Amino acid sequence: MEINIKNILEALKNVIDPDLKRDIVTLGFVKDINIENKNISFKIELTTPACPVRDQFKSAAISAIKSAIPDVGEINVELTSNVRKAPQPNLNNILSNVKNTIAVASGKGGVGKSTVAVNIAVALAQDAAKVGLIDSDVYGPSIPLMMGINKRPEIKNQKLIPLVAFDVKVMSIGFLINPMEAVIWRGPMASGAIRQFMTDVDWGELDYLIFDLPPGTGDIQLTLVQTIPLSGAVIVTTPQDISLADARKGFVMFEKLNVPVLGIIENMSYFLCPNCGHREEIFAYGGGKKESEKLGTNFLGEIPIDTNIRVGGDIGIPIIVSKPESPQATAIKNIARNMVAQLSINSFKTPSVKSIDIKLNI
Repeated sequence: MEINIKNILEALKNVIDPDLKRDIVTLGFVKDINIENKNISFKIELTTPACPVRDQFKSAAISAIKSAIPDVGEINVELTSNVRKAPQPNLNNILSNVKNTIAVASGKGGVGKSTVAVNIAVALAQDAAKVGLIDSDVYGPSIPLMMGINKRPEIKNQKLIPLVAFDVKVMSIGFLINPMEAVIWRGPMASGAIRQFMTDVDWGELDYLIFDLPPGTGDIQLTLVQTIPLSGAVIVTTPQDISLADARKGFVMFEKLNVPVLGIIENMSYFLCPNCGHREEIFAYGGGKKESEKLGTNFLGEIPIDTNIRVGGDIGIPIIVSKPESPQATAIKNIARNMVAQLSINSFKTPSVKSIDIKLNI
């Protein structure tokens, strides 16, 4: 078979995106085909730099061309990315340079939601995505400690400049108040602070802006959804029944607010002894996966409990940085990639605009 662009594209139509169920040519992923003698080079432009199957795309593309064009020479495939903007329209031009907004939520406290949010944000940044993180828990801001940030943000052109740690832009009320003072605010004041973090902070261009929400289903969650159309939400739970019951409430809240739930993350799934390898299911096991199946949403993954996760949060070095090869860090990286893959799937769907009913009954 002759080596030309038409035949190359025909061969590449055999490479199917496992999530979108369409070939990479039809999806428009193949770019800049160049032919020199018998050698071929081209780009595959993915919808996220954190694509969980990026290496599979490359090997599948090379195999497809070699099968269709036996006389081909060297094949050079460059993987690039262009994060798609969520289909929801921006309200009042808020966060217009942010492509995707993601809420990390939990039905109750103590499930490690903030730890998950921090590590997911850093994992995406490690995959070369442009990431921001808003600490939306006004009453108990923990992100400054977990990210190892101990200074105040600057103001330029009447906007706050987010602080940066591990290539993640961060904003928290903890940067603006005395850490020894309690935040004693009524709901509207706390909600107003979160709104200002969206309107009065210079976030620049971001692929993903992650909101670490306070636990429960209250004013701040409602303010966030009413201010911007969230691209999606993830719910963090632990395996035991009481946590799952509260996670269910969070899922129902986002459904009523027309926010796509990207999936459930099970934290503290089990303990793996570092010495003998024995696995102990301290809080039961498998509840998150079973609950996701009941609710008809994705199970994004499970994170084993480990002392290093706690230590990383205390010293301001997330485990995704301090122990990148650990089972916990590997699990978090896979969860982050599964999450943004779901965002990419949603971005190809036709958006539907519904009215928001804030009279919840959950």
